[in-house]
Amino acid sequence: MRIFIVYAHPSDDSFTREALDSFIEGLKSAGHSYVISDLYRMNFISDLSEAEYRREAFYKKDYPVPDDVVCEQEKINACDAIAFIFPLFWSDAPAKLVGWFDRVWTYGFAYGERRAMKKLEKGLVLCSAGNTMEYFHNTGILGALEKVFLEDRLFDRVKEKELIILDGTSRESPLREQNRRRHLERAFLAAAQLGMA
Repeated sequence: MRIFIVYAHPSDDSFTREALDSFIEGLKSAGHSYVISDLYRMNFISDLSEAEYRREAFYKKDYPVPDDVVCEQEKINACDAIAFIFPLFWSDAPAKLVGWFDRVWTYGFAYGERRAMKKLEKGLVLCSAGNTMEYFHNTGILGALEKVFLEDRLFDRVKEKELIILDGTSRESPLREQNRRRHLERAFLAAAQLGMA
């Protein structure tokens, strides 16, 4: 199976980077291939231009799509599954990843009639978070994250989808070191199991 990884973290000195590395090791161990878009390293432009806004707002499929967006769409259609790996910032993805959705999920590709985007076999959202799962459950934020990522952004664009939160990873939290090995193993296994039915 070929996996497209969309990774968004501004620092290489992060637990999220460790999770990405474990995920990639899991892919390799299972014989999967992958391609990655490291949005910060590639300086992906996350803001819609006015021309892009007009294309989307007026559903103008014939308006041009920028080359960098076409490149991301080609990566999607060349893969069988997609994985998003990022830290939660204020209960959402980093702005650069939100902007990736704004720009890459174009009319005629990810939505609208006659979509050009292939239906992917699997979609995985893997995020690190400073707060605990108890917090996400008690506040209702877990349900909100599932709605936004699985039911809106991935929607029917993938056949099977999953959200995994690697919780308690804030630098000052004692849970970070307690859970490090378990979380990294979870990232490894999530990758290794992508090809399983």
